[in-house]
Amino acid sequence: MSSDGAVLVALATFPDMGTARRVAEVLVGERLAACVNLIPGLESVFEWEGRVQTSGEVGGWIKTSVERFPALAERYRALHPYEVPALVTLRVEGGLDTYLDWVRASLG
Repeated sequence: MSSDGAVLVALATFPDMGTARRVAEVLVGERLAACVNLIPGLESVFEWEGRVQTSGEVGGWIKTSVERFPALAERYRALHPYEVPALVTLRVEGGLDTYLDWVRASLG
């Protein structure tokens, strides 16, 4: 990823709201994320250990930057209880300039 001040939204899942809040508060507190939206009530369907499984989860939309993402990913992995935690990014291609500027400023 290039280092051009681009904003990312990282999509994540958590086993429960308590875990999601704890991780989100650390990421925001350490300025690795500007904001984390927590979305309860997700149901995930996935293949694990040779069989299709379902699980209730909490989703997270994590707003960060290209520059901060490597540190965010490392911290997220250390905090997350899953053996293989979900974390993928989408590059923000547009949005309100004032909001995108706030995201960048919130990351230090």
